[in-house]
Amino acid sequence: MALQRCYQLACKPTSFQHQIYFVQSSGDQKQRVQVATARIEKSPAEQFAPLASQFQRRLLVGVGSAFSVAVGANFAGITSSLLGLSPQTGRSLKLDVIYPIAGYSRCVNANLGFEFIYPASWVGDQTLLYRAAKRGEEERSLDPPPLNGSKSSNKRNISEPVVAFGPPGSTGELNISVIVSPVPIDFRIEAYGGPKEVGEAVISTVIGSSRRPDVKADLIDSKLTRDLARNVNYYELEFRVQSPWFHRHNVLVCCAKSGRLYTLNAQAPETEWPSMKQDLYNVAASFYITS
Repeated sequence: MALQRCYQLACKPTSFQHQIYFVQSSGDQKQRVQVATARIEKSPAEQFAPLASQFQRRLLVGVGSAFSVAVGANFAGITSSLLGLSPQTGRSLKLDVIYPIAGYSRCVNANLGFEFIYPASWVGDQTLLYRAAKRGEEERSLDPPPLNGSKSSNKRNISEPVVAFGPPGSTGELNISVIVSPVPIDFRIEAYGGPKEVGEAVISTVIGSSRRPDVKADLIDSKLTRDLARNVNYYELEFRVQSPWFHRHNVLVCCAKSGRLYTLNAQAPETEWPSMKQDLYNVAASFYITS
């Protein structure tokens, strides 16, 4: 009996198999016996194809989530840059309260009813914050009032800013501040006359409040803007104040509504005015009454 060995290769679309057979001759009959089968696995590219598509989906989801977090946190100024593409839209939605837009942030005082924009790199006056916190503690104090009925002598009886901003570490010569003073409900700035007359009245007040004969002030420009929807007239004044110790350039906006006199003052040393004037003009133009 002759023993003959042969090899047959069988192929399938997704795998390869080697099948080994022994063929045994016995007269006119041949008997084929399968002895062993060896399987060749798929190629690495075929094996990892499903995992690759799954990885791509997870990668896209991860990148999308990371981008959302970055936008929400304004990481590396991403959100501010996007909003800067359409500043007016972002400002109309008041998004600049959270994210700086085109270099400006927004201050909103809902209690007193005003808002304005200011340079995003500027910070709030910490002294005013401490005073506001102290006033809040005094108003919430459970201590009984003095027996003689007199008010505490340490309370200030003059108008002071309710909010102020300036560059970090500055001396206060360059700043923006807002004063809100109570006035009679029928008080009208128009009673002083037109924008020029209002400006001259403000100049006289500035000189008189200094109580120094060597302080001088001159009015540079004055204009009136009417808000017919809220029935508010805004007087914008530009003037200089100088003395032997300082020389300042001011842009002031004043208006009256509902028994309150609002005054925004933006000032800079005369030496810094050329580089800061556009910022201060923008601040003044953005101030308005919301209540």
